[in-house]
Amino acid sequence: MIETGRNAALAGSPEGLEQLRTLLNTALGALGGAALKRGGPVAPGGPEAAVAAVREAMGGGKFLADEPSAQRVTDLFEAYAMWAADLTHPSAVARMQCAPTAASAAAELLAAALNQSLHAWESGPFALELERQLIKEMASWVGFGDQASGTLTPGGSISNLMGLLLSRDRALKDADPAGPGSGEVSRAGLAGRRIRPRILCSEAAHFSIARAAGFLGLGRDAVDTVPVDDRGRMLVDEARRILDGFAPDEVPVALVATAGTTDHGSFDPLPELAALAAEYGTWLHVDAAYGIGALFSPTLAPLLDGLAGADSVAFDLHKFGWTPASSSVLLVRDRHHMACLDQQAVYLNPSDDEAAGFTALLGTSLQTTRRSDAFKIAASLLTVGREGMGAWVDACHEQARHAAARITATDGLHLVAEPLLSTVIFRCRPTSANPVADESAWNAAVRRKLMTEGRALLARTKITDSEGRPQVHLKLVFLNPTTTRSEIDELLTDIETAARELAEDHFIEAD
Repeated sequence: MIETGRNAALAGSPEGLEQLRTLLNTALGALGGAALKRGGPVAPGGPEAAVAAVREAMGGGKFLADEPSAQRVTDLFEAYAMWAADLTHPSAVARMQCAPTAASAAAELLAAALNQSLHAWESGPFALELERQLIKEMASWVGFGDQASGTLTPGGSISNLMGLLLSRDRALKDADPAGPGSGEVSRAGLAGRRIRPRILCSEAAHFSIARAAGFLGLGRDAVDTVPVDDRGRMLVDEARRILDGFAPDEVPVALVATAGTTDHGSFDPLPELAALAAEYGTWLHVDAAYGIGALFSPTLAPLLDGLAGADSVAFDLHKFGWTPASSSVLLVRDRHHMACLDQQAVYLNPSDDEAAGFTALLGTSLQTTRRSDAFKIAASLLTVGREGMGAWVDACHEQARHAAARITATDGLHLVAEPLLSTVIFRCRPTSANPVADESAWNAAVRRKLMTEGRALLARTKITDSEGRPQVHLKLVFLNPTTTRSEIDELLTDIETAARELAEDHFIEAD
C-alpha cells in the first residue's frame, strides 16, 4: 500500500523500501503498457496532445494537491511513460540520445533512493571514491598519464565550458604581468587587462563554444571560426593563418577541435592540431561529446588518433555509452590546471579533515551538491564491457552505412555524404511524379508529419546546396545497436510515403 500526505515514506527506510517496490512495479507496468498503446516511437497527436496530457495529469491545473492520492501518482507515471520518446524504437533516430542499459537504469534508481552527493566526504564516501577511480580509468582511455584529473558534469556544454575556463585561467594568468589586471583570473577578474583573448574553433563546432566564451567574460566575439572542408573538418592551414594574424595584444586562449561534429560526425585532424597548439603554446581542447564512441571500436578508433595531445577532452556517455543522462565527462591532462576550482569551506572540507583522508570533490567541479553519476556509468561499463561497447558502436556504424546505401538507391531521396560514424544526412528530392514548390519547406513538413502521426522521430539541419542556398535536410542518428536492416528499410519507406503524400497535396509552406 502506498501512503500519501504526511504518512508518505522516505526512500531507503524500511517502510520506504516496501513502498518503493510497489511503485517500481507501477512504473514498470506503465512502461510496458505505454509501449503497447503507443505503437511508434512517440504518441500521436503532436504538441497539442502532449500539452493536453500534461494538463490532465495535473488534475485541475496543479500538482500540489489538497488531497494527495496514490492514484494521481499512478496516473502521472502512466502519462509520462505514454508521452516519452521511446528510444528503443527503431524509428527513434532524431537525437544523440541513447536508450540506457538495464543495469545503468537500476543503478540510477539506487542512486536516487540513497541520494548521495560529492561535495563532502560524509555525503557519499563510496560515491566520491568511485568517481575518482572512474576518472582515472577514463583518463587512460584517451592516453593521459598519472597527472590527469577531471570531473563528471551535467552535459557536454558544461564540460566544454569547464575546459575553456581552465584554458582561460592558464592563458591569461601571466599574459599581462605589468597591467592592473594581472594574476589569476578566478581571483583578480578580467577588468583592467590590456589584452584581447581569442578562441579558435571550426565553423562546424558546437554552439556551446561561443556560448561558453560569453559566460567566461571573453565575449562571443572573441571566437574566431576556422573554415572547414566539405565534410566539416577544420582546415589546419587556415587555423595557422588566423594565429599568425593576431595582433600583439591578442592572446590565443584555446584551440578547440571537434571529434564528431553534430551533423556529419566529422573529426578534425587531431594530430596536426595538437602539433599546431604545441607550436603556439595554446591550450588544445577536444570536444568529443559524440565522437568518443569511436574509441571503443578497433575499426573506428584511428579517427581519434592524436587525442592524447589534448590538454582537455570533453565527452558524453549518454550518447555512445548507453547510460542515462546526465553522464558527461571532462578530462584534464595536468591536474594542476584545475587549481582555479580549489575551494575550501570550513563546513564542507576543513583542512584537518582533508589531511586525515576525509577528502571531497568540491575542488573539481562548478557544482557543490552533485549527484553520483559515476555509479550508473560504472554499472553500464561492467555490464557491456569494452568488447561489447565496441561491437555496439560498430553495429550503429553499420546501420548508418546501410541507411546511406538505401537512400542512394532511392530516386526520391538524396544522400549528402557517406556516414563517418552513425549520423546520416539526406533530403527528400522531388521527382517528376511529385513536384514541390519549396523543397526546404517540404522536407521540414515531412519531419513534422511523421512526428505528429507518431511514426518516426527525425532530426533536421541545414546544408548549403551547390548554388549556395541553405536548405533543410533530414538527419538520422543511429544509437540503438539492436535495430535491424529491415527496420531501417521500413523507416525510409515511411519517409518516402510521407513525402509523397505531402507532395500530392501540393504542400507549400514558408520555411
